[in-house]
Amino acid sequence: MFKLVTLEDTIRIPPKKFGEAIDTVGYEQLKTKYEGMVDEELGYVIAVTKIKVDAFGKIIPGDGATFHKVEFSLLAFFPKIQEIVEGEVVEIADFGAFIRIGPVDALLHVSQLMDDYISHDERQGVLMGKETKRKLTTGDRVRVRITAVSLGRGGSSGKIGVTARQPFLGKIEWIGKEVRKIEEGEVTKTKETEKSGSSET
Repeated sequence: MFKLVTLEDTIRIPPKKFGEAIDTVGYEQLKTKYEGMVDEELGYVIAVTKIKVDAFGKIIPGDGATFHKVEFSLLAFFPKIQEIVEGEVVEIADFGAFIRIGPVDALLHVSQLMDDYISHDERQGVLMGKETKRKLTTGDRVRVRITAVSLGRGGSSGKIGVTARQPFLGKIEWIGKEVRKIEEGEVTKTKETEKSGSSET
């Protein structure tokens, strides 16, 4: 899920930046430090927003720069285990598919795609079920459940594992067909109930 986190930090403004807009200098520094970061507590940091730099700074002996406290918000994507998300297939491999969810690609392993034997057609870039004939390829929209999250501290990478082997998960078209089957089954049951009710009267 996406979230906004409010944090405080201290920025160093070097003498060559004196005279420039303090919020602009602060934004540049915070952007360099935080954007693209992957953190256990913050998740995937996407953007720095709402910056407020204290106009009064401190000077440290031996350093010509000024140090200012800054309050700011971060837009972050924090994946949670059991969360259901939708994304786009961005790559197909023999071992599974990579799904773009938010700013990151999650791995949908072949064993988690469907309850079927799956073959990989490298030439066409397709994963296909032997019995169901269901195909998954680049560009398909899928709904999956997050099953594993591994975020490194202060790094720039993380790993997310997802599954589609549960009811109403998988390629959006497959889910639509499942829903229609259920709806048609309910209509049939309703008609049968109405027929049996009218024959009794």
